[in-house]
Amino acid sequence: MQQLPLDGVKVVDLTNVLAGPYCSYQLMLFGAEVVKVELPGTGDLARRLGPDPELNRRHLGASFLAQNAGKKSVELDLKSQAGRDSFESMINGADVVLENFRAGVMDRLGYGWERVRELNPGLVYCAISGFGQSGPMSGAPAYDQIIQGLSGMMSVTGTPETAPLRVGFPICDTIGGLMAAFAISAALAGRQRSGRGCFLDLSMLEASISAMGWTVSNYLISGVEPEPMGDQNATAAPSGTFQTADGPLNIAANQQAQFETLCRIAGRPDLLTDPRFGDREARKAHRQALNEQLNQALRAKTALEWEELLSREGVPAARILTVPQALALDQLRHRGFLTEVPFAGSGERQVTVTGNGVVVDGVALRPRGAPPRLGEHNDEFEVAS
Repeated sequence: MQQLPLDGVKVVDLTNVLAGPYCSYQLMLFGAEVVKVELPGTGDLARRLGPDPELNRRHLGASFLAQNAGKKSVELDLKSQAGRDSFESMINGADVVLENFRAGVMDRLGYGWERVRELNPGLVYCAISGFGQSGPMSGAPAYDQIIQGLSGMMSVTGTPETAPLRVGFPICDTIGGLMAAFAISAALAGRQRSGRGCFLDLSMLEASISAMGWTVSNYLISGVEPEPMGDQNATAAPSGTFQTADGPLNIAANQQAQFETLCRIAGRPDLLTDPRFGDREARKAHRQALNEQLNQALRAKTALEWEELLSREGVPAARILTVPQALALDQLRHRGFLTEVPFAGSGERQVTVTGNGVVVDGVALRPRGAPPRLGEHNDEFEVAS
């Protein structure tokens, strides 16, 4: 079996739904052993979330299956003495504890950072929350949409007529999970030198604002307040969505040479001598006029034809696909991005899950097992079912 960077790392995962499970899924893909600690009888809320009512009834909702392959599941009630004894035994042998409760919940259960550090001084403890463990908002509830709104993300999504809009997938949960996985990996690397664990207090709000990049820095550094621009790129033109003979096409001709190539291939070299489009700033100032001219030219061919022509000449261009079309791309198949695993440990069917886009020594990262049934590994950890 391939040696992975986190082989031998043991993660005790108390998280629910998405941000935390997405984090521990990344750690699992890199080789960590992840044990989900779930409430007896109900488990992770994601077990009951998804478009298939029958799967939800069986505590195997699609939302759970998507983020929990390769993990183990034990049922523990941290309010019972037996559950506490089992949990402490697990902590003693762990490298990481991951939780995404509201600030203060683990302290009230008796397993906040100070107590956990006494049990295992080398432990890396990561707490994911909406706003962090301190501050005036620390106790407030937060889901992805709440963070999208508070971060300013929704205010710049859509057009001036349609904003604010929610991003079409739970991006703040995803960003929070990725940042947590990165922070845990960094802390584990630091522990190799110091021998000490640490407490990671991750705010989804702050992680999301950080990930907004130029939208935030343009305001902080230049005082330019961002506005919703739909499918257009505030930093360059032509850069956005254009219309072809059979559908939309994304083009990002952000460099002068790319713009010149685009005009040549589109049969519009005259645009290069138009003073309105002579340089980046001029093109941005006359974005609408430029887009109208290009849309006229691009209607001569299909989106796929333009994608192939422009990409071949170094101009970033691609069709806008549906999710099923994207998942069918030969590129994903070539890199082994999708994996079939047994359905909840049984042979009744297969479940297709995603990787994370990382190939290690030529091998794509894949889950090593099925999503677990609730309490499937109770016996392994000597937990009463």
